[in-house]
Amino acid sequence: MVVLRLLSGSIEIFAAFIMFRLNQVEKALMVNTGLALVGPIILITTTSIGLLGIADKLSVSKLCWIFIGVSCIFIGIVKK
Repeated sequence: MVVLRLLSGSIEIFAAFIMFRLNQVEKALMVNTGLALVGPIILITTTSIGLLGIADKLSVSKLCWIFIGVSCIFIGIVKK
């Protein structure tokens, strides 16, 4: 999980440098749009790794509540 978060942060910093270097709003927007794909992928992957690591310590009802909570987050992100 740590490695994925470090990778995600490094990608964000690298993208900021690219945006600064391009110095055009349209191109910076394209770079930012690419970042919009990276963030959720890292979130899903790290959450999955974490849940798999503690799945044997949690009851089924608690796992269901976690799934419901994550689903609500994604519904909130997708809804306009």
